[in-house]
Amino acid sequence: MLDTIEISSDLKLRLTQIESMVGNTPLISITRLHQNPRVKIFAKVEWEQLGGSVKSRPAFSIIKTAIENGYLDEDRHLLDATSGNTGIAYAAIGAELGVPITICLPENASQERKELLWEYGANIFFTSRFESTDGAQAKARELKSTYPDKYFYADQYNNEANWKAHFNNTAFEIFQQTDMKITHFVAGLGTTGTFVGTGRRLKQLNPNIQLIALHPDTALHGLEGWKHLETARVPGIYDNKLADQDLLVDTLEAYEMIKLAKQKENLLLSPSSAANLAGAVKVVEQIEAGVIVTILPDNADKYKEVTEQIWNSR
Repeated sequence: MLDTIEISSDLKLRLTQIESMVGNTPLISITRLHQNPRVKIFAKVEWEQLGGSVKSRPAFSIIKTAIENGYLDEDRHLLDATSGNTGIAYAAIGAELGVPITICLPENASQERKELLWEYGANIFFTSRFESTDGAQAKARELKSTYPDKYFYADQYNNEANWKAHFNNTAFEIFQQTDMKITHFVAGLGTTGTFVGTGRRLKQLNPNIQLIALHPDTALHGLEGWKHLETARVPGIYDNKLADQDLLVDTLEAYEMIKLAKQKENLLLSPSSAANLAGAVKVVEQIEAGVIVTILPDNADKYKEVTEQIWNSR
């Protein structure tokens, strides 16, 4: 157990000041990707917040909780494993607060992600590309064990503050932005925090809302941030009884959606955002009427090599 730290009033003030920079993202209508006039698709544009992705929500929640509990300050490093976006969110928030950030990251993360982490001043330990985030988690646990007083290990895959960020905020935003008319919530699984937290609260608000969990169809997929739960380490925060339906999304389907979203909706999406949108379109094909909401975790900025190849392909 970490020794607690007396937190300065200055750090508490900075924490309060940046809270308004996280969340409260716009909900946009997707109108040109399906033909059923009785079904509406809406998507949360999550890159429009500090840190540039949906991961800013859990990152801020984890940091805030750690500071309030006396586990993190300007001297003790926040340590975690990530495929990139949570690390970038930690680093962006840490830069604002003056809190040092150490990230364990698979070496095959995109160059754009690595450069952003360095720009924000994060310390990076690279891990094997063949072990995905499971290898990064193992490295983080090793560092924590070796230097127990240096690090607060955030452990986003098992940290309750992850899903609670969405339980306390994202779900309410969606419910209000759809005028309480949402019928289906569709999201892919990575740490699973977005799906679990948002889904739990939406079910409280309206038990009839259907929760559809999206999974990559194979362990060797190209959807950075998603987990193939049958073969990967299952996050401790995951609730496998929550989803009303599980759907598979093929990487090639997501790549095709990257192209379609640009052509028809003028959206420049990451592979994971495109996969969520592809999943939402699949749900349209199953229902006669409804209001579907999905999440666009981030845009194409951190995936330029992949997305430009897709946009330029025939």
